[in-house]
Amino acid sequence: MPGVAHLICGEPNDGFVAQHKDCDPMQLSFPIAPFEARGPLSSQLLTALSLPADDSGSSLGGFIVATAEALAGCGDVVNDDDLQLTLFLLYGLHYDDVVAADPGWEWHPTTIVARLAIERALESSLRAAIAQPPVPVSSPDAVARALFALTIDDQGPSLSRYLAQKATVDQAVEFIVHRSIYTLKEADPHSWAIPRLTGRVKAALIEIQADEYGGGRPERMHSALFADTMRGLGLDDRYAGYLDHVPALVLCSFNAMSMFGLNRRLRGAIVGHLAAFEMTSSIPSRLYGDGFRRLGLSECVTRYFDEHIEADAVHEQIAGRDLAGALAVDDPRTLPDIMFGAAVCLALDRWVANHLLAAWNDGRSSLRRPLPADVHDEPAEDHRAEDALPTRPLEIVTVAS
Repeated sequence: MPGVAHLICGEPNDGFVAQHKDCDPMQLSFPIAPFEARGPLSSQLLTALSLPADDSGSSLGGFIVATAEALAGCGDVVNDDDLQLTLFLLYGLHYDDVVAADPGWEWHPTTIVARLAIERALESSLRAAIAQPPVPVSSPDAVARALFALTIDDQGPSLSRYLAQKATVDQAVEFIVHRSIYTLKEADPHSWAIPRLTGRVKAALIEIQADEYGGGRPERMHSALFADTMRGLGLDDRYAGYLDHVPALVLCSFNAMSMFGLNRRLRGAIVGHLAAFEMTSSIPSRLYGDGFRRLGLSECVTRYFDEHIEADAVHEQIAGRDLAGALAVDDPRTLPDIMFGAAVCLALDRWVANHLLAAWNDGRSSLRRPLPADVHDEPAEDHRAEDALPTRPLEIVTVAS
């Protein structure tokens, strides 16, 4: 197969270019994504994404080899800034409002091969670092009990209690910045599982997701409520507006969800992840809301958390029994991954909480770079009706013919 070598090496491929033969390259220019590279791999990818996808011979030449070398030299994939940003960008091609790029990059052989290499390393790292929980019998009640027991036994630090009792306004704002990487796209990574499930399991997931997406009311979507929270704190509510501020660990938390959701073989893991996520949301949401009220912040800031007190108390029952439990019965092969996905959710939440609390207890910021001093002095503009725009000026690249 003469085309395979070109595909793997990220070089121009006649079959791929033929799909775009009618495009005028002078019309294919894309803004440089407003994110700072965190190493040579993400730097090359950010540059390439500003160019047409069929220009891979120059823009992504050697990218697969560079990815392999970066992985070989990495001792901690979870906390590697360059690899996690690269993976975030590669997954971002499958979402909206992450990076403006030629749609051809989404399924370009080079980006897919690189993504697979990094996500395999990430999965291996997570499986090595996180103990596989005991696997219960395949019944809805047994699986739900095992998942609840797993969440109860988790001895992670109480970030929610710290927010409720001790956090300053600056720390509360930092918490929201970290959470924005997932929550402005709340439910989207888990929704990848919908076409990978069938019957009653799919119906249970859709029941949960319908609430997450506001029951048909855009303003009630949980991501929209979180955007209200950000604006109430004077923060920019556009997606990934604070990407440069958060550490690799926060990107890894989102990347793990995308990895589970986009791989059919890991459908058990994304179901288990969602179950643990819902089971650990209701009480912390109440504490988060209490913390923001303690700081004298407005109802528009707390509405998101107040919504989750009741909603997730219902969702956790559906997720434990009707979703995870039913999947384990219908396809027992997924049961170990259901428990593993739940354990990953808890571990990553615990690691992120450790990072935040360690920084705050040391009297320093938990962010990679400080926010503007006046960021929460007054509410930011409402960008919901605007097209998604980057937070910094863009350099427009025009490709010569």
